[in-house]
Amino acid sequence: MSTFPPIDDQLAQIRRGTAQIIPEDALVEKLKRAEKTGTPLIVKLGCDPSRPDLHLGHAVVLRKLRQFQDLGHQAVLIVGDFTGMIGDPSGKSKTRPALTLEETRANGQSYFEQASKILDPDRTTIRYNGDWLGKMSFADVIRLASGYTVARMLERDEFENRYKAGEPISVHEFLYPLAQAQDSVELESDVELGGTDQTFNLLVGRDIQSAAGQEPQVCLTMPILEGTDGVEKMSKSLDNYIGIAEPPEEMYGKTLSIPDELIYRYFELATDVPTGRLDEKKQFADENPRDAKHDLAWTIVRMYHGEEAADAARTHFEKTVIQGGVPDEMDEIAVEGETIGIIDLMRQAGFVQSNGEARRLIQQNAVSIDDEKVTDPFADVDLAAAPLVLKVGKRRFGRVVRV
Repeated sequence: MSTFPPIDDQLAQIRRGTAQIIPEDALVEKLKRAEKTGTPLIVKLGCDPSRPDLHLGHAVVLRKLRQFQDLGHQAVLIVGDFTGMIGDPSGKSKTRPALTLEETRANGQSYFEQASKILDPDRTTIRYNGDWLGKMSFADVIRLASGYTVARMLERDEFENRYKAGEPISVHEFLYPLAQAQDSVELESDVELGGTDQTFNLLVGRDIQSAAGQEPQVCLTMPILEGTDGVEKMSKSLDNYIGIAEPPEEMYGKTLSIPDELIYRYFELATDVPTGRLDEKKQFADENPRDAKHDLAWTIVRMYHGEEAADAARTHFEKTVIQGGVPDEMDEIAVEGETIGIIDLMRQAGFVQSNGEARRLIQQNAVSIDDEKVTDPFADVDLAAAPLVLKVGKRRFGRVVRV
């Protein structure tokens, strides 16, 4: 028989950083039943396979799922390979392009590999909703759709705003929350997690479970984490993100760039600092934001890369940014030939993902070779003087060698 911490202790952990628990009294009853029967709650989280690169914003809800794991409950990660072909309209003013099944499967695997930095993979059940949604007949879909009304669908802010603005809403978009709800029926989930932008979808799950004769799940939503700009939702497209798979030095430096007023919020939502120490971190952030931010950066790097890497990241920052020096150790970039275009060099080094990103950095005077700024995106780098030091931004260094 499974054993769980006292219910009050579980609730204290579950409430940490949570936006809403709908309804909380139902969660208490489920926890009591789990304690009485020794049966863990089934806690469900759906992952969006259209965005396989995870950042701290995604990690907020993944960390909550990990907390349920640590409390003894069963974590189920739903890879939306089938629903990814529909495209979730949550928070969107227009239809999101759908993906192929092959794309969603590949992205889902990448998602799980990165999520395993947070979740305990040995205690995580992975399910692909294509395994049941793909087998539904048209009659099954009609029966599912009959359990919800168009009027209720149009209560959703995204749909209501688009309808009033005369913008198109495809019928298939109504199927997304119903398909996500069918996932809950398939799992007989006790709790479903999501960001606050998923509240509508999670509540549809309660209704569809009830229609299927099941006890409705509890919906637990987490706040949307602001990015390093302190204003917009953390997003790779806005370049205000901290990726959980980024190099330690990059994670450290990006964390230091957040506004002071977000230090405590990041401690609460993005770190594993014990709940009992959060008040201490809040006071620290209020009294000494500079040192508190370094503490936050070290903590985040330690969580994803270990203490040794966190110590090295801090040393790297102090030497390269505060003192303006060059790190003693850096990756080598082996280049053939006599010259190479600066953009090609930046891409070969892995410092940029696109030519556009490289040009933007050059225009911002953020690129240098041996401490000389590169201002021409079409410039060629003369390799006769190699080894050379390529610097991109404040924290990315590479030693260019000729082969």
